[in-house]
Amino acid sequence: MSIQSIREVVRHFLIAAVVAAFTSADISRASAAPPESQVVSREIHSDRFAHNKIGTNPVRSMLVYLPVGYDGGSKRYPVIYYLPTPFESYRAPFDQNHAQGLFDRAIASREIGDFILVAVDMTTPFGCSWYVNSPVTGNWEDFMVQDLVPYVDANFRTLPSRDSRGIAGDFMGGYGAIRFGMTHPEVFGSVYALHPVGTGSGIYTMYSRPDWDQMAKIKSTDELKKEPWANIFLSIFQASIPNVNKAPLFVDLQAHKDGDKLVIDSEVTERLRDNFLLETMIGKYADNLKSLRGFKFDWARNDGNQDHVYSNQAFTHKLNEFGIPHEAEEYNGNWGSGNWGADGRVYTEVLPFFQRNLAFEGASK
Repeated sequence: MSIQSIREVVRHFLIAAVVAAFTSADISRASAAPPESQVVSREIHSDRFAHNKIGTNPVRSMLVYLPVGYDGGSKRYPVIYYLPTPFESYRAPFDQNHAQGLFDRAIASREIGDFILVAVDMTTPFGCSWYVNSPVTGNWEDFMVQDLVPYVDANFRTLPSRDSRGIAGDFMGGYGAIRFGMTHPEVFGSVYALHPVGTGSGIYTMYSRPDWDQMAKIKSTDELKKEPWANIFLSIFQASIPNVNKAPLFVDLQAHKDGDKLVIDSEVTERLRDNFLLETMIGKYADNLKSLRGFKFDWARNDGNQDHVYSNQAFTHKLNEFGIPHEAEEYNGNWGSGNWGADGRVYTEVLPFFQRNLAFEGASK
C-alpha cells in the first residue's frame, strides 16, 4: 500500500471517529434533556346530567397540569381545582394565557411547591351552571364532589385529602369556589376567589336587569342567543328557581308585567335570594367556612359593573359579623385584566396563597 493510500485510510478513520464522538455527545445531551411539565386532556362521562332539560352534555372535558418530574416518579401532589369564568373556555388559561409556563416558573422560583391543577368545563348551553344541583341543568355539585374529584384522585398521583385540595375560580368561577368551600369543606380545604360575583345584593335589583316582556312571550330559547343579560339571568334562574313543568325556560319567573307595571313575586324572589346569593348562606355555613385552612377573595375597584364592588365590600363585612377568618382585598384595576402573566394576580397572589395553605407531601400545617 502506498503512503498516499495509508494517509487516505487514516483520514477516513479520523473523520468516522469524530462523527461518532459528536453523535454520542448529541445522544447524551438528548438523554440528559431536562424533564418538562405536561398539560393533558381528559374527558369524564357523568350520569349526574342524565335528566337535565336543556341539553347539557354528560361528557365533561378537562385539562390537567402535571409538574416537571411527574412521569417516572412516585411523588404525590396537592391539587388545585380551577373554575374559569364561563365567558371563556376552560382551556383559555393554557391556550391564551400561557398558564403552563407560568406554573413552571412559579414552581422553579419556589413561589409554590409542585402541584397539579385541574381546569374543567362546568358550563351549560346557557352559560354558567352556578355549580349547583338543578333538575333543569343537571347536578353540578354532585358531579364535582362525587365524580370529578374521585376521578382525579384515582387517575393521578394526588394527595387525596381536603388539606391538600384547594379550589380557585374567576368571576362566576369565583362564586363557585366560595360556594364549594361553604358546602364541602371536607373536600376542599382552601379557597381563593378572583373577583367573585353573586356574593350579595348589588346597587341594582336583580329584577331590573331582564326584559320581562321578552321572558313572558318567549317560545324558544333560541330567541335568547343574542341577549347577554337574558342568558346570564336565565342561567341563574335555572339553577336557583327551576321548574321542570314550565317549558321552554323551565323556571319560575321572579316578575311579570301587568300593563306598564312590573309586579314582583315575593315568594319566588325570596327563593331566588336564598338559593343564589352567597350572603344569604353565611349563617348556615359559617362553621364550614371557619374550618377552612385558608379563604381569600379579591375584586377590582374599577369594575364597570359597580354591583360587584358593592356586594363584595358588603360580603366581607358580613363574614366578619360571623367571625369567619378570611382575607379580602380590593385592588386598583378592572375586572378581566391583570390575572395572568408574571405580574398577574394568579402568580403574585393565588399561587403563594395555596403555598401557605395546602399540605404538600412530607409536610403538614
